[in-house]
Amino acid sequence: MQHKLKIALAACGAGALLTSAAPAQRAPAGEASAQTAQARPGIDAPELARLGAHPVGVADVEFVQPAQADPLTGTAAPTVADRHLPLKIWYPAAAAGRGTLYRTGLPGEDGRDVVFTVAGIATPGAKAAVGRFPLVILAHGYSNTPEVLSWLGENLASKGYLVVTPAFRDPSITIRTAAAAAGPITRRPLDIAFVAAEAQRRATAGQGLFAGADPTRTALIGYSMGGYGVLTAAGAPLDPGLAAATRGVLAPYVAGARAADTLKVANLKAVVAISPASVIRGTPLWAKPGVGALTAPTLFIVGSQDRTVGYAPGVRTLFDDAVHAPRYLLTFREAGHSIGLIAAPPAMQRSFWDKDWFEDAVWRKDRLLAVEAHFITAFLDRYVKDDAAKASYLDGLVPNSNDGVWAGLTPGRHTEYSPGPPAATLWKGFQPGKAAGMSFEFKPAG
Repeated sequence: MQHKLKIALAACGAGALLTSAAPAQRAPAGEASAQTAQARPGIDAPELARLGAHPVGVADVEFVQPAQADPLTGTAAPTVADRHLPLKIWYPAAAAGRGTLYRTGLPGEDGRDVVFTVAGIATPGAKAAVGRFPLVILAHGYSNTPEVLSWLGENLASKGYLVVTPAFRDPSITIRTAAAAAGPITRRPLDIAFVAAEAQRRATAGQGLFAGADPTRTALIGYSMGGYGVLTAAGAPLDPGLAAATRGVLAPYVAGARAADTLKVANLKAVVAISPASVIRGTPLWAKPGVGALTAPTLFIVGSQDRTVGYAPGVRTLFDDAVHAPRYLLTFREAGHSIGLIAAPPAMQRSFWDKDWFEDAVWRKDRLLAVEAHFITAFLDRYVKDDAAKASYLDGLVPNSNDGVWAGLTPGRHTEYSPGPPAATLWKGFQPGKAAGMSFEFKPAG
């Protein structure tokens, strides 16, 4: 993943293919069992990674935003046309179903999509559970698809969140044809702001699946280029230099411009930024104060060896700079950039290029995803659902996971979850020996 994103961010020429999400399919008998749904954590996962009480449904919906300028097309000026955004929606269901087998693809080394399947716990078209659930907008990375974030979308839906994941249809990333960075730079914040506002509007109006969403409790989650998008939609002002870089498309939205405030998502309760991009080709994406303009509680997640978006300077810098928001930083020491994607499906393990989209050089992918699901659950439950009991999973932790101890642990009870302070400094919700190689830090607003 790292070298692919670097290639994409190195040029602003026209892209080749457009990767789009494919509809979920009902799994043929026995086929889904060939893979393990990655929303379901392993037995060594921390406590809050486990699935919630709700069965999960999934649906495909399309939003259409009229008259959108495309910086990648047109000669004298960008082409203006309606923008069609396919959405994957994961939601709490009324009853358990048989699950699904998603079919999607990522660009291969030759630029053509390599198609693969992903097992899911969600059932297409399942009846929605009764209730109003917080709304989550989940934004994928460059040339990704919603399906590669199914581990998180399904997991959160089981815990009572309605998760809306747009398929941004980025230009393909290839070795021979560098994709146009101007497209994703332009569309991520515009698409996220539009999808959030439209989902909130439909929720208020009680339309379809969105009738089950609570528009007053909205969260944004983004990975990589999606991280840039959600931080912008949370209030980080776009750098004026992006106006020229996007052929004028972002000109009305940069800092100080007439439409800048329209990018801010209303009723925002929390933001999660996983390996967010903040600088491209040495040019900052945000004007001062950057993420210092954020006020919503924010959780940053990153690998210390992320050479795509950087650590320090990089994501750790963003954590330090977001001075007006209560914020957390989860660092996986020695991990790289691919921490936000599912583990490599069987079809993506046949070449280094394909497998490199997904797998980290050091960390087990199932371990990464389980730890992220644990902390994201604690964070959203606390700040979006106002569940005060989840604060103990976030606050007062020793910054270096290796320093945690549980002196009173009964010998032989190594599968128990740490109760946290004052009984233990081993991170709350982790099993003995399973909190290692990480750091977790907090800074209050102001």
